[in-house]
Amino acid sequence: MQTLTVELGDRAYPIHIGPGLLDRADLVLPHLIQKRAVIVTNTTVGPLYLERLAKTLREAGVQVDSIVLPDGEVYKNWETLNLIFDGLLTQRAERKTTLIALGGGVIGDLTGFAAACYQRGMPFIQIPTTLLAQVDSSVGGKTGINHPLGKNMIGAFYQPQLVLADTETLNTLPERELSAGLAEVIKYGLIRDLPFLEWLEANMGALMARDTAALTYAIHRSCQNKADVVAADERESGQRALLNLGHTFGHAIETGMGYGNWLHGEGVSAGTMLAADLSCRMGLISAADVDRIAALFRRVGLPVVAPDLGYDAYMDYMGVDKKVEAGRIRFVLFQKLGEAFVSGDYDPDALRATLTEAVSKY
Repeated sequence: MQTLTVELGDRAYPIHIGPGLLDRADLVLPHLIQKRAVIVTNTTVGPLYLERLAKTLREAGVQVDSIVLPDGEVYKNWETLNLIFDGLLTQRAERKTTLIALGGGVIGDLTGFAAACYQRGMPFIQIPTTLLAQVDSSVGGKTGINHPLGKNMIGAFYQPQLVLADTETLNTLPERELSAGLAEVIKYGLIRDLPFLEWLEANMGALMARDTAALTYAIHRSCQNKADVVAADERESGQRALLNLGHTFGHAIETGMGYGNWLHGEGVSAGTMLAADLSCRMGLISAADVDRIAALFRRVGLPVVAPDLGYDAYMDYMGVDKKVEAGRIRFVLFQKLGEAFVSGDYDPDALRATLTEAVSKY
């Protein structure tokens, strides 16, 4: 097991990474205010891991209840959030009861948002079971739901007490979900960690083969990158926005194509290629750099061509992005590989060209 800490003063919390952590009640107990927990999971993850985790906690003297939600990005909405509140009220959960998110990014975001709201705040723990959740969404305290007009537009910053990333849960992860998670892993190399990007290029075969050592290293390195950024800018007033590389374009793709048709990591991959194309048109990086990024995404089986939603539709969807400032869309662009920046100062003609020439029908 490897452990690192998200340094947020008196709200600091550990991230434990390794195999067999679902059986480690000793890692969870110190973070429970009372010996009671409600596990939130979904119809896919629940049959695989719910009883195992519940048994671990019950044998340690914890009262455990559960709430099982439907699976999928399409359910990341008010109606599903209310199912969590229904369960908590029916089970008479208290303010000091701990909510545990057992699942991927959708479950983590829903559970964290519910924890932030229920009785105006209850403790929660993240136990991510997908690669994307283990390297990104479970860390940093972003929680929320989607709106038909925009992804993740309703939510709260609310930090967990603990992140427990059991690498063995990745053994049951579908190939498409593994690839989607690797999009977020690649992101860290692209925005701030060129040596990690080079390591990924050399070790992508091992990651795709689910080599335990390679995956553990990639998860740890990704989480360390994110923890460092979150500690410096918890509420995204500055450098944390760099973590949204490809997300402004990618969220537009996810929204425009219908939630769940493109996985989040797939939207990020195609969105990153649009950001790279725009950066190239602005003379910031070379065509060879763009090709290098595309080559890595292709090796993972991720899309490198965005769907043609139409220029106006892209602009409409991106117009409600959280990085819009004073009415101007701000993008994460490349200064060079391994170094990104956020700016609303871009060439509108270059953006139009990117959205009309660098896309094709999906």
